[in-house]
Amino acid sequence: MTETPAARHYSEQQAGSLTTGDELLLPDGERTAEIQHVEVESDDFGTPAIVLASLSGGGTVRIAAGSSVKVLDTAPDAVAQLPVAGKAAEAAEAAAEAPAVVVPPLPAIPPAVSGPSEEELALIPAPKGTPEAVVEAAAESHPDSEGVMLLADRLAKGINVKSGSCLKDLSDLAHELFITLKDPEGSLAVADLLNVLPYDGNPGRWGSVEASLALSSYICRQEGQVDRAEVYEKLLRTPESQETDPFKARMNAKVRQRSLNEPNLYDKEIFRSIDNSNHEAEREWRLLRLESLLFLRAHGGSETIGAGELQRRISNELEAVRA
Repeated sequence: MTETPAARHYSEQQAGSLTTGDELLLPDGERTAEIQHVEVESDDFGTPAIVLASLSGGGTVRIAAGSSVKVLDTAPDAVAQLPVAGKAAEAAEAAAEAPAVVVPPLPAIPPAVSGPSEEELALIPAPKGTPEAVVEAAAESHPDSEGVMLLADRLAKGINVKSGSCLKDLSDLAHELFITLKDPEGSLAVADLLNVLPYDGNPGRWGSVEASLALSSYICRQEGQVDRAEVYEKLLRTPESQETDPFKARMNAKVRQRSLNEPNLYDKEIFRSIDNSNHEAEREWRLLRLESLLFLRAHGGSETIGAGELQRRISNELEAVRA
């Protein structure tokens, strides 16, 4: 007689840990289906929200990311077919005969990346003077640059690392120095004011630090300072090691990989600007594309764009925005 799903043995697990091949107990509690593919959808804030499990017989089950579901246990068939009383008796007999085995607890899931050591951080030179002095030196080196002077004037009032707008101005100044003025040394001096700031959990402020780290990584690799570039890349990935909950860490990793595989490179906006002969708008969109490419390059590429292709694209964008 065929065993019904209700009579079979299941284990509970969180929806986010479902994988291909799991046999899921369906919502009606009477049928099971094998999972062929798992995909995670995030809400507008980037938090995993819905798990989409595509089933072998067709159709998709939508499950809240934090929900618990039942998955068929993969116990040997011979045990599964024993009568209930026989199972209990055999289990007791086996337990009496088997030697005691101490099973150590599973190790914690390691962080996605470890931060740089003190020795590695020493590769980032200390600023020459106060942050304001560093900005002033950059302005003195490029007195004819309207972009540099505008940013320097704003920053001369005082640099507050708790201010998101101040961090954005510093990041913009570092990009202006390298991209427009081809001054990698001055760019790194300004960028390092941001690069040493710790991740504070604020996405708005961290976005400026992130852009600065990605730019610094690229400059150092171009200058042959590979070890220093790797320090910036480790700092860039600091947020990836902050989550201690294994389930959330796995979900964040999936979301992060998807964003790396499907980056926004502003193709539509750039083509629209070209069609409208709006060169200023085209340059602004290309600068945003360049920032996305530098971010990908600092991650070593993705599953869809390799490091070599990224290098080619970055070179093309630099040439376009410098023209």
